[in-house]
Amino acid sequence: MKMRGHQMPYVSNAKQRSLRTDAQWTLDFEIKGRARQTALRRAGTVFKRWGLVMPRTDPLTPHFGLHDFYRIGEIEYWIVNDRQNDYCGKFLFLFANQRCPRHHHKVKDETFFIVRGRVRMTAGRRQFMMKPGDIFKMRPGVDHTFVAVGGPALILEVSLPSIQHDNIFADKAIGKRGVI
Repeated sequence: MKMRGHQMPYVSNAKQRSLRTDAQWTLDFEIKGRARQTALRRAGTVFKRWGLVMPRTDPLTPHFGLHDFYRIGEIEYWIVNDRQNDYCGKFLFLFANQRCPRHHHKVKDETFFIVRGRVRMTAGRRQFMMKPGDIFKMRPGVDHTFVAVGGPALILEVSLPSIQHDNIFADKAIGKRGVI
């Protein structure tokens, strides 16, 4: 990977989280150990079948504090989370029937692009199916949730940076009283 004409130096997995995602605050709400390794291996098998390569960063594996990862969870492959220049890009991977729980952001404005699979998106009271190539812009303050339908799905999210305390969930059992 090149950045501004210079070769990107090798960065260990331990450092990639802090350098690329700036998301240490999610660690308490992620799967760990063998469960994490298994989920990442299973996702890797899907990417290989799809002929895709994910960024070489340390993925986030949130269960959102509910400890039911394959029902409520996702794998996030962050490309960049640049707070100084106000942009973020990441891939969101969902196993079949896996859901990102209903939430909204006070600040973050985001756009979703479906890369692979089908996703049932709920935004406010509106529910609709998205397929590869579909784009949907989500404004701050709009409650939303999405689920992979009929198999795994991959979403590209382009947004303002992800920041701590800007993920407000309807389920108060998630995170710390509904906030991550």
